Amino acid sequence: MKRIIVVACGLLVCLSGISAAGAGDTRVKAMLQHADQARGNLGGIVWSITITTNEDGSKESRGLLVKVKKNNSLARFTSPASVSDRMVLMVDRNMWFIRSGLKKPVSLSPRQKLLGDAANGDIASTNYVEDYAATLIGDENVHGEPCVLLDLRAAGKNVTYDRIKYWVSKERNVGVKAEFYTLSGKLFKTAEFKYDNRVKVEDQEEIPFVSELIIRDAIQQDRITTMTYSNIRVEPVPDSTFNLNVLVR
Repeated sequence: MKRIIVVACGLLVCLSGISAAGAGDTRVKAMLQHADQARGNLGGIVWSITITTNEDGSKESRGLLVKVKKNNSLARFTSPASVSDRMVLMVDRNMWFIRSGLKKPVSLSPRQKLLGDAANGDIASTNYVEDYAATLIGDENVHGEPCVLLDLRAAGKNVTYDRIKYWVSKERNVGVKAEFYTLSGKLFKTAEFKYDNRVKVEDQEEIPFVSELIIRDAIQQDRITTMTYSNIRVEPVPDSTFNLNVLVR
């Protein structure tokens, strides 16, 4: 069960921005809001995700169905069949693990969110624009693509990482790379994003949407986690979806 909780935390903390300061605030905030949308920060969205972890030559995969509305998310395991009775709920930054047979949900502490795959939390976070304060550092290329490099600092104590270096494509306005640092300033994880999906948001034109997120551990360098997104649907998600009392009945 512990492994299941860890995998789900890694997804959900990941589902849940940036109040920029100084010159160019409006431009930076608009850039981050667009990048957040491309990773799921919408009024309501549903998708399937496969999380595959490679470590020490072994591979483990889990399938989940995820429903997201702003800072709230619910992930239900869909594969393997042995874990299909599990789900993880996150409301704001509060998280619970739920499964059949448990008398009550298991509340997950901030410390537990830092363990194993759970530390992937803010890497896939869809709400950087509220969770971090941004400073524009300059321009850099990522795999030949011109990007803006931002320095993100945690706006509060309820996020997993204190600092993120974030590369946003100038042309596409999507995040393509990120580095995640601990409180001591040590590089902890790196991530690269791909956007082969597209979604239509209300009356807007179709926008790119994340299709793959590859996370590399800077400490356990043989550990690579890949999140693959599919079956994306932009649709209303009722608030009752995230009602803990309803889910544990």
